Amino acid sequence: MAFETTRCVRLSKIVEELTLEKLFYLDEHDDVKIETSDINRPGLQLVGYFEYFGTDRIQIFGKVEMTYLEQLDGEKRYQSIRNFFSAGIPCVVLARGMEPFREMVECAREFNVPFLRTNEDTSRFSSNLIAYLNVELAPMETLHGELVEVYGEGVLILGESGVGKSETALELVKRGHRLVADDLVEVRRVSSKTLVGSAPEIIRHFIEIRGIGILDVKYLYGVGSVKITESINLVVNMEQWNPQKHYERLGTEELTTEILGIKVPSLTIPVKPGRNLAIIIEVAAMNNRQKKMGYNAAQAFTRKITGDIQKSADY
Repeated sequence: MAFETTRCVRLSKIVEELTLEKLFYLDEHDDVKIETSDINRPGLQLVGYFEYFGTDRIQIFGKVEMTYLEQLDGEKRYQSIRNFFSAGIPCVVLARGMEPFREMVECAREFNVPFLRTNEDTSRFSSNLIAYLNVELAPMETLHGELVEVYGEGVLILGESGVGKSETALELVKRGHRLVADDLVEVRRVSSKTLVGSAPEIIRHFIEIRGIGILDVKYLYGVGSVKITESINLVVNMEQWNPQKHYERLGTEELTTEILGIKVPSLTIPVKPGRNLAIIIEVAAMNNRQKKMGYNAAQAFTRKITGDIQKSADY
């Protein structure tokens, strides 16, 4: 089961994550919602041109904007700032640790606009903010499964309830790999080619094992046994062994699972007593890594067999 979530970021989270100073900020501003990763540096708006102005974007004042305002006389500066703050913007961030004009604080209070400050230079802060928002606002699906980092590969384990996903993930952790998420995996599409998975904060680092209950993996196995996020490089579908079904034996068929419009390499592992699923997933992760590095064992084997057959035919 999967469901998509509409994304937004509360301003309080941005303030905390990017360590922003509050020049004018009320408790109610915690709930201001940012729904776009686009940002804006006001240029034309300061001279009064507001056509096509993105009022839903975080507004950033840097050295250029402040220098322009400094050159204006008092009345023009006040009118420029007032027109800007009255446009219905979500918040303003002043970069480089610069001192704000008195008119900026006054207009922030008058129009109830959160006014923040960072010590970072404008370009670097803008880049960090966009990168942060791109992740937080990326299209997201929540999948029922496990996400484990195995030899540097993010392996998403899917399957019906009770098939043994959590037990397999725990065995992988015991073997030195890292748990990212158990039961619920929040998958975000952070670029046209990249999916990143994480656990909902409330269940992060916990795992449920039937018959035992909830376990805290971080406390049982140490901080090196868990990870907050991981790219998804391989999907493993676990299902009960079906003797009537044909399972891939050579690995020549390239199977994929599509998540949020991105096709991820995948395979199906049949589950039956006696199979060591953790070792199988370890090998699958290493094999997937080899394929990305340009070596495909199944294709090499096929070429070898074809070559031997050709040699026999020649004789």
